[in-house]
Formats: sequence, C-alpha cells, structure tokens
Amino acid sequence: MTQKVAVLGTGKIGEALLSGMIRAGWAPTDLLVTARRPERAKELQERYGVTAVTNLEAAKSADTLILTVKPQDMGTLLDELAPHIPADRLVISGAAGIPTSFFEERLATGTPVVRVMTNTPALVDEAMSVISAGSHATEAHLAHAEEIFGAVGKTLRVPESQQDACTALSGSGPAYFFYLVEAMTDAGILLGLPRDKAHDLIVQSAIGAAVMLRDSGEHPVKLRENVTSPAGTTINAIRELENHGVRAALIAALEAARDRSRELASGNS
Repeated sequence: MTQKVAVLGTGKIGEALLSGMIRAGWAPTDLLVTARRPERAKELQERYGVTAVTNLEAAKSADTLILTVKPQDMGTLLDELAPHIPADRLVISGAAGIPTSFFEERLATGTPVVRVMTNTPALVDEAMSVISAGSHATEAHLAHAEEIFGAVGKTLRVPESQQDACTALSGSGPAYFFYLVEAMTDAGILLGLPRDKAHDLIVQSAIGAAVMLRDSGEHPVKLRENVTSPAGTTINAIRELENHGVRAALIAALEAARDRSRELASGNS
C-alpha cells in the first residue's frame, strides 16, 4: 500500500479508522493526520507513528483525503482546501447529511468524491460503513474506500439517495441499542437486581442475540418465536411492548432521524 492517505479532523472516529488501517497493514509512514489542536496532532503522531501535517499540506501531498470534521465545519474546511486539491485526488466525506454534490460544487471539476456513513462501533472494529459514489467516482475509488473502512468493520454500497435512511438506521443505530440497554437495566433494578448484575445479564443477552441474527440466517421473527412459548413470560412482555406502541415509536424515531439528516443536507443547522 503506497498511496498516501490523510485523515483530516482526527477525532474519535478518525483515530479509530487510523488505528484500524495500521492493524490492517497500512504503513504509518503512508498516513497523514490533521487536528484542530496541535497537542492532539502530536499525540496521534507519537501514538501511531503517523505524520501530523496542516490541512493544506495534506491537500497537497495525500492521494486520498478523508474528511472527518463535523458537518457544520465542512464548508469552512473546503473553502480552505479547494484551491489546493488537484482534480485527481479522491475525497472521502464522513459527514452526516452532506451530499457529494456539496463537495463537487466546491472542488475542481471532475474531482472524485465518495460519501461514507460509519458509526461508533468503529472503535471496536465492528463498524457498519455505508458507501456511496459521487458523480465522478469510479469502481476503483469505491473499492479503495471499502478497503479503508473495511479495516474497522463491514461495508455496504448503496445509492446516495438511500444515505439518509442508512444514517437513521446504522449511523445513529448504536444509540438506540444503548438506550434500550439503559431502559432494561432500570427495569432490572426495579425487579430487584443490583445494577451491575442487571447490566451483565442484558449486555451478554444482546451480544448473544446479535451473533444469532448474524450467523443463523434466520429471520428475526423466527428467532423471537423460538423464545416465545404459549402463555409464557416472553409473550406477556411482548404484549406490553405492543400495547405501549414500541414498534410505532421506533418507526417514528427512525423517520425523525432520517428527516434531520435531510435537514443537514439542505444546510439547516
């Protein structure tokens, strides 16, 4: 791997990506990082052996630029970088809600842009990264993005028109599971369990259920039915979930997340 890759705005997700790439075989000498604070850049350089540079230096010397700054900061970053990015550079955006056209309008004509929505399980190499091509991105560009983000989990290609839905499902998805675990832990305490024991019971159940979903090939309805005995404990619990509209609330929540992603794309902060 001889291409130089720069991660700009290296926060938690950017650092997870950097660390995963090195474990996957990328040479630290081929990786550049930028950070808003000089002490943060120095910390990354010392921890991983990568090269800390300015945004302009990254734009001029890297073959691939991965932009991981916050969506509201992306316009300012592009204003700074655009005059210095040749049209043959691959630009990968990790900003929620911002379409590839936003970049293409500000960069040199023909610049390939790939949009990626990843999520926080990148921190443990279990990310779900959704990849979409801009109008000038080729199969080779998409494959390169998959190689990079495959270092921290799974990747999936979708048309860009589906990115807002994917943001709602997987980009924000871990937060929904954390919320559910929090609620179930509180329920365990109400039922008389110590918090630590309730937490351990729920987390291991969640891990086991996820592995079964991933590896069994069974539909989730089938797996749920396997646990649901006639007139048993599980069906009584599910009845209460349905009575309280949990399914409808989840659908409404995902629609709200999708709509917010669309608002970000239209420039509403």
